[in-house]
Amino acid sequence: MKKIFYSAIFATMILGGSGCKKDSLQTTPTDRVDNTSIFSTTANASVALNGIYRYMFERTSETTSNAQGKPGVAGILLGIDFMGEDLHQAAATWFTSTGEGNYVAARTDNAASNLYYYRTFFRMIGNANYIIDNIDAADGTPAEKARIKAEALTLRAYAYSYLVQFYGTRYNPAAKPNNQLAVPLPLKSTDTKMPRVSVETVYAAILADLDAAIALNATTVPNKTHAGIWVSKGLRARVALTMGDYTNAIKYAREVVDGNAFPLMSQADYQTGFNNINLSEYMWGSNPTTEQGDTFGSFYAQIAYNANSSYQRATPKMINSNLYNLISATDVRKKMWEPAPTATNFPLPLTTFVRRNFMTRKFSVKVVGDPSLGDVPWMRSAEMHLILAEAYARSGQDGLAQTALFTLVSKRDLSAVKSAKTGTALVDEIMVNRRVELWGEGFRYLDLKRLNLPLDRTITNVPNFVATSVANVLQIPAGDPRFLFLIPRDEINANPNIGPQNP
Repeated sequence: MKKIFYSAIFATMILGGSGCKKDSLQTTPTDRVDNTSIFSTTANASVALNGIYRYMFERTSETTSNAQGKPGVAGILLGIDFMGEDLHQAAATWFTSTGEGNYVAARTDNAASNLYYYRTFFRMIGNANYIIDNIDAADGTPAEKARIKAEALTLRAYAYSYLVQFYGTRYNPAAKPNNQLAVPLPLKSTDTKMPRVSVETVYAAILADLDAAIALNATTVPNKTHAGIWVSKGLRARVALTMGDYTNAIKYAREVVDGNAFPLMSQADYQTGFNNINLSEYMWGSNPTTEQGDTFGSFYAQIAYNANSSYQRATPKMINSNLYNLISATDVRKKMWEPAPTATNFPLPLTTFVRRNFMTRKFSVKVVGDPSLGDVPWMRSAEMHLILAEAYARSGQDGLAQTALFTLVSKRDLSAVKSAKTGTALVDEIMVNRRVELWGEGFRYLDLKRLNLPLDRTITNVPNFVATSVANVLQIPAGDPRFLFLIPRDEINANPNIGPQNP
């Protein structure tokens, strides 16, 4: 039976994805959970919240049957980076089998990847709604209830921030209000079969959630897997940048940077594989155990250079050579890719691993002997420095932008000098640093769309890149309909109120 994706889903995630003991919460049938008992205490509500966090990195049985290579949100971030021009893979295809690298899935209403994107974020929202609706009546301290509610609000805002960018046209700050249709906006656990609302309305709800979460001031959370006050502020800065609201992008990025709770990594730490949530600049990330990991379907199984999975052994991930050539020779980030790998300069675990020019070593597995375990970064403080620099530059504050950029670059390149560029040249320099710094973390497609830029894959000299690897999708003009995802057919069939399909 078809279901609306943001209802009738609570039991599955809480009982199947929370990481709790098998006998916990098993007082009712797994398809008929008593919500009152689940939220009778803040301890139980925390278990429900943990279920959402686990869902963000876990490959479920449903995933394997509907979409390949999709370990929760981590798989989505990898997929949308293949929709840019900076990340690709040797031989084989550029994520064309899942329809992402060739922009087929986005424009196909029954594509498994498209459905997975929509379903994943709405399931996070549906479960967050249950928590938000019920936590105030739970038995527990006011501080615990405030923390849980703040986290749920932040998670809901996080999920909507992706849905509105995928299924709505870009937010245009010069064309307020942005009345173009986006997605339904369920904000209560009882909401179902809702119509699509405007892009402007979704962003207003995101900002309201984040402002409420920030006001709850969740300064103490269990660990970095949880979205506390700094993550709420970081997401507020990220969303403001997307909206072209540079004043608030500066305000919230500045608060995170000045708080100095997540100092930029040393150069030694930068080269350890981006796999450990304890790295200083991880603000928020996953932290799966070996038992919770997935040998073949995890994020690291698909991108870590030394992941011992058949997919990664045969298809190492590579950087666009044009972007690589823009990195200073003294920048530690230059070491994250190898233009001409050999057994000497790029040792690999087994002879069955393939080497390709410009292959990456940015991501590595966390534990020797575990083929694909790692902590996925959802947010790093480096992004906040980049948001600060870009927002200053795009609002005409060149001196402050130069300083913000240098704060980051001087940690990556000990020989760096402060940029003297201004205007467009300074913005371009900041964007190059953004592309390099956040490579593989799920930003490039979103940046192309928010800035109304074209996709251009012709500027590369990687020998292994051929047009057929992306089904000849080498260039897409700015504002092209292909940047807009179609609403999944399953949602249209199940929801009579959904409204018109995207053009």
